[in-house]
Amino acid sequence: MTLTHPAYGQLRTVTPNASVLLADNPGQMTLDGTNTWILKAPESAEYVVVDPGPKDRAHVDAIAEATGGAIALTLITHHHHDHTGGIDRLVDLTGTVVRAKDPTFLRGTEAALADGEVIEAAGLRIEVLGTPGHTTDSVSFVLADGVLSGDTVLGFGTTVLESRPGALADYLASLDRLLAAGDGRPLLPAHGPDHPDLGPVLRYYIEHRHQRLEQVRAALAELGADAGPMAVVRKVYADVDKKLWPAARSSVQAQLDYLRTN
Repeated sequence: MTLTHPAYGQLRTVTPNASVLLADNPGQMTLDGTNTWILKAPESAEYVVVDPGPKDRAHVDAIAEATGGAIALTLITHHHHDHTGGIDRLVDLTGTVVRAKDPTFLRGTEAALADGEVIEAAGLRIEVLGTPGHTTDSVSFVLADGVLSGDTVLGFGTTVLESRPGALADYLASLDRLLAAGDGRPLLPAHGPDHPDLGPVLRYYIEHRHQRLEQVRAALAELGADAGPMAVVRKVYADVDKKLWPAARSSVQAQLDYLRTN
């Protein structure tokens, strides 16, 4: 029987070069859980792992078992603990080298990931695409048969942005870059189901961000130009579970900064 998402702890083939192991860490911010992507060309005896997932012994052990420990390289999309918590156990089990944009998560190398870099491993050509917005260190990985988008684009729902100045401008640019690089290729996100074509999802994301900006503009027209982020959240996200309002506040702060500086 063909596996479908979500399939906890089971290696599910998605494309000829990409399979996924779903960590059993569902939640409001992780959706069904964290997807660990396991990549290799059919002729390769080695693997590339993307995001070892949370600090979950069973999940990391499943990664080691699925790869037979033959991991040429582990790549990190961004620093959040549900993507990086499993790094050290995976290194202990397999000796894998780990590369990330944030040097904190490098293991066995001093080479941080660089935008535009091309990595050749496990018979694959992997292009590194800097896609900040969700976090400053967010990167995506472009393969011939898929785009691994980390948390920049999810399998369903939308992405929380950093509250730092410039986050939304960075994020909109990241969406444009991803669309240009991956239109027509499968979307392989870090949370939620994969999609056969990245294009429609990216276009929805871009439209959604511009709709939210218009909603924030309308809220400011009613509340006053100097309204704070939580006042805007209460207006714009009135129909959203209040447990999600702190995350919404971060995105609204990014939108307010964008509107006040552009």
